[in-house]
Formats: sequence, C-alpha cells, structure tokens
Amino acid sequence: MKSKIFLQLIILITGIIFSFPAQSAAPSTEKAQQWAQEKGQLLLSSFKIPDYQERYQKLDELFLEYVDMDYVSRFVIGKYWKDMSQDQKVRYQKLFQRYALAIYKTFPLDFAQTITYKVIGAQREGNFTIVTVKVNVQLSQEKGLEDILLQFRLKQNGSKIQLVDIKFAESSLMLVYRSKFYEMMAQDEGEVEWFLEDLEGKALSAEKINESHLSTR
Repeated sequence: MKSKIFLQLIILITGIIFSFPAQSAAPSTEKAQQWAQEKGQLLLSSFKIPDYQERYQKLDELFLEYVDMDYVSRFVIGKYWKDMSQDQKVRYQKLFQRYALAIYKTFPLDFAQTITYKVIGAQREGNFTIVTVKVNVQLSQEKGLEDILLQFRLKQNGSKIQLVDIKFAESSLMLVYRSKFYEMMAQDEGEVEWFLEDLEGKALSAEKINESHLSTR
C-alpha cells in the first residue's frame, strides 16, 4: 500500500513539472535548485485548491504548459515508435495526452494536503544536474509524517531548465512507464492497432472514473 501511494505521489509531481529536452546541457546547481523549489511550491499550492473542478483545471493547465508530450510519448513507447505509420503516431500521441491527463485524476489527493517540499542539494553529473529534494508527507493513516528523498535529473535546454527523470532509491519513473507500455505491446503481440485500442480503453475508463468522482464531490 505504501509503495502504491508513493508511486501516485511521484506521478503527480512528474505530471506537473515534467519536460524532456532534445538538445541540452547541465544547468548551474544554483539555478537548478531555484527552479526545483519554485516548481515544487507551485505544484503544492495547486494541490490545496479546495474546489476539485478548479484544482484539476489548474493542474491540467500546468501539466500542458510544462510537459513536452511529443517527447514523453515517444520515450515511453520506445522501439515500437518506428513500427507505427504516420497516422498511428498522430493517434497515439493524442491518446497518450488523454491518458496522461486522465490517469493522475484517478489518484486520491487527500494525502497531498500534508506534503511539504524542500530542496536540500544539487550536483552536476555529466550533462545533468541532479537536485535532491526532501518530501515530508503522511502516506497512510497508520503512520505519521515521514521524510522521502527524491532526485530530479535536470538539463538546460536553451533558456529553460527542464526535468528528464525522477528517481526514488534505484527506481526511475520513466523506465517504469516504458516497462508498462512494453508489457501492453507484448500482450497485444506487437500489433499497433490492438495497442491503440487498449490505450484508448484505459484512457476512457480513467475519464469515466473521474467524471463519477467529480459528480459526487
């Protein structure tokens, strides 16, 4: 249960501030820490908007503003991208955006009210700057507040600082999602059309869950 809730937390944080550069270099540690602190506080303030409709509208706006959806969608589908026709690529990217916007809303945000977030250090690592942040949150009713360390891997892309991955211990979020999509492809025997049908089904299911939850709040 704890690992599932924590994965939800990672997805929520990544969903709002995630962006992938095509050509980039390591930002200075000072600028990287400032960026991480500002984006984290913006995210947390959005979590605490009391009206759910307004909250999700704001989160969607932030998601679309900070996420490079084209790059993310290509990364998680990996080697299967080349197997898609141009029409399939366009359909897939539209479906991926629907799925991404819908899936984070299926996670409860109640625990987000307890989150505090603090940047505690940064160091350069090749073309990246690794920012370590401490998240203090209560993940379950049985336990009190606890500290969790995350690592944000950042690059400089022109005038922008952008996030390329989030790690917790040895787990990389992007590799987790690539594994999920590869598993879906394997289940569909590598048939792109079957995969697209499955992805649309998952997006539609999440959208219906969200509509049901919002109607009762």
